[in-house]
Amino acid sequence: MLKKECDKNIQKTLELADAMILLAMQGDDAREDSGCGVLYGTLLDSGFKLKQLASKEKEAHIKKGWWRDEETCN
Repeated sequence: MLKKECDKNIQKTLELADAMILLAMQGDDAREDSGCGVLYGTLLDSGFKLKQLASKEKEAHIKKGWWRDEETCN
């Protein structure tokens, strides 16, 4: 479990981005028209962008020594 609220929020953002990516892939597999393709393509792109931004922020926190996991002390 992460200690700092800012780190918890970054972790939640990473989890949200993963959920967005998964939903976009599932939605695209089940779509029946081009409008859904646009919707799920946008969701997929947004998920990947959020994941990229949150991952960079996580790395910045790790380099600063801020990212501390209570269980592993990482």
